[in-house]
Amino acid sequence: MSLSLEVETPRLVLRQWRADDRKPFAVLNADTRVMEYMLPLTGPDSDALAGRLAAGIDEHGWGFWAVEAPGVAPFVGFVGIKPLTPLLPFAPGVEIGWRLALPFWGRGYASEAAEAALRVGFEQIGLREIVAFTATGNQRSRAVMDRLGMIADANPFDHPAVPEGHALREHVLYRLGREQWQRQTNGDADAGGAPVAAA
Repeated sequence: MSLSLEVETPRLVLRQWRADDRKPFAVLNADTRVMEYMLPLTGPDSDALAGRLAAGIDEHGWGFWAVEAPGVAPFVGFVGIKPLTPLLPFAPGVEIGWRLALPFWGRGYASEAAEAALRVGFEQIGLREIVAFTATGNQRSRAVMDRLGMIADANPFDHPAVPEGHALREHVLYRLGREQWQRQTNGDADAGGAPVAAA
C-alpha cells in the first residue's frame, strides 16, 4: 500500500528525492569524513543510489527520504526507514538510517528526523520492530541510535557486502520494538519532555 508520505518536523522536511538533489548528494558521498565508516561511492554510484531510494519511496510511500532544512538548505542528506536487503543475516525487516552532509552535523537534525521516521514506522505503518546497524567503530552513528532508545545486540556481525578482511566488515546491530518505543515516548511525554534529545 502506498502511503505517499512527506514528513515534517519543527525544522525539517523529509520528502521524495528531486533531480537537483543528486549533485549535493554526490558531494556528500565524496566527503571522506562523512564516508569514514562506509564504503566509498563514485559519482555514478551516488546517482544510482539516489535513484534506488526514490524508487523505493515510489513503491512503498516511505523510505530513505531526502531531507530539506527550510530556510537553511534545500538538501542536507537523507534519513528514513526502508526494507532490509535480503542478504543481511537478520532480514526480513525494516531499518532506520541517516547520512547528513558535514556542514549540518551537530545540529540535532539526525535525531529529529529519525524520531519522525520511527513515528511513521510504528504509528502509521504498524511495524513491530525497526533495526539500525553500522560499522562497530562508528561512535557518532551509534550515539544517535542510543538517543533513539535502540538496544545493541550483544554480538556484532560481519556485513556480507563488505569484503572479508576489510576494517569495516564488523558491524553492530541495534533494535527497537514498538512496545518499547511507545513506553519511552509516553514516558517522556508524561514527564513534559521531548521524545528524543537532540543530537
